[in-house]
Amino acid sequence: MIATTGPSRLPDNQRVVITGVGLTAPNGNSLSELRNSLLQGRSGVREYEIRYFGKTLAGICDFETLRYQARKEIRRGTRAGSVGIYSANEAVKDAGLDWANLDKSRIGVYVGVTEHGNVETENEIHELKNYNYDTSFWSHHHNPRTVANNPAGEVALNMGITGPHYTIGAACAAGNAGLIQGSQMLRLNECDLAICGGVSESIHTFGIFASFHSQGALAEHADPCRASRPFDLHRNGIVVAEGGCLFVAERLDDAKRRGARIYGELVGYAMNTDATDFVLPNPERQAECMELALKRAGLAAEQIDIVSTHATGTASGDSQECNALRRVFGGSQRTFFNNTKSFIGHSMGAAGALELAGNLGAFEDGVCHPTINVDELDPDCALNGLVLNEPREIGRATYILNNSFGMLGINSVAIIKRY
Repeated sequence: MIATTGPSRLPDNQRVVITGVGLTAPNGNSLSELRNSLLQGRSGVREYEIRYFGKTLAGICDFETLRYQARKEIRRGTRAGSVGIYSANEAVKDAGLDWANLDKSRIGVYVGVTEHGNVETENEIHELKNYNYDTSFWSHHHNPRTVANNPAGEVALNMGITGPHYTIGAACAAGNAGLIQGSQMLRLNECDLAICGGVSESIHTFGIFASFHSQGALAEHADPCRASRPFDLHRNGIVVAEGGCLFVAERLDDAKRRGARIYGELVGYAMNTDATDFVLPNPERQAECMELALKRAGLAAEQIDIVSTHATGTASGDSQECNALRRVFGGSQRTFFNNTKSFIGHSMGAAGALELAGNLGAFEDGVCHPTINVDELDPDCALNGLVLNEPREIGRATYILNNSFGMLGINSVAIIKRY
């Protein structure tokens, strides 16, 4: 449990740190590639076409699928599984772990997802029509592909992990939720190492595009790279993206014992629920979630250097989050705000983890990456410290607060401290 007096006062065996990062994003397949893209203004959104819906735009990943899987394993498994396997193996390598000699029963896998199974079901029904919908031709791989624990289970199977594995269904708050769950399990001594974060295969289901389109919330733009534009007055919706980011998290005493490089310490977190609407956000509940995370970290709002916003590019969602941010940070003169979805689109279950990862570099270079594609700032989204279109030197960064919110009113906040 995080004490309100601040995690730094906890013993080292209750402090949780990030020691490895593995990811694939539409504009990078490693932490360094992602960070460089964010500082150089490089988008990962492209033209895309999917059956039944047709032409649209999407954030598409291009990672080396065969680096950690054989072709047969890819055919048997899922895209979310492949994203998770790539990210998990990269995170372990990045952490410098002596993997061969670790007790795999003491490793836990906690993967946040928005949804799982839609892609596989759509694909299999599409194939079944070739047999006049005779279900005797239904794939025997359907059940293991579509069970909710699949992405985490594929990681565990691939890496020989025998400790606990499960997915956390937390809509678009799932990336933070995976990290939070991993941290809790480490503090409870249920595992010694947590592979945690979020993944998304959302662009491979036509249903998500059709649903956002019918809602009037799917972005359109003549230039794909400019389609995702949170906070812009003329924003017109979400760019759907795939991706994944998994962290290696461990207790501080273990990390120090093995001389690990530490990216940062999770010093505060919170999750709550709006309980007001299926889709529309509640800024009061969002603000309460941020305030609770700050309280648990023993921090005042003005101590936060960077807030990574959730803003997706929808008219109401961005404005409501900015209302919440003004309530919490209105008195701060030194907090900067940015947005990663403007570069890669909304990677759903992976969003919170990828967006946090993209900001970790600020601990080293003292730069806040911008929100791009803002030609005319919506007055409802005006915030002191909002970094637009160009990176900003902010000096030493000590705390990052990462917002990640989702449908059915689920909210998550994680605060990372420079170590």
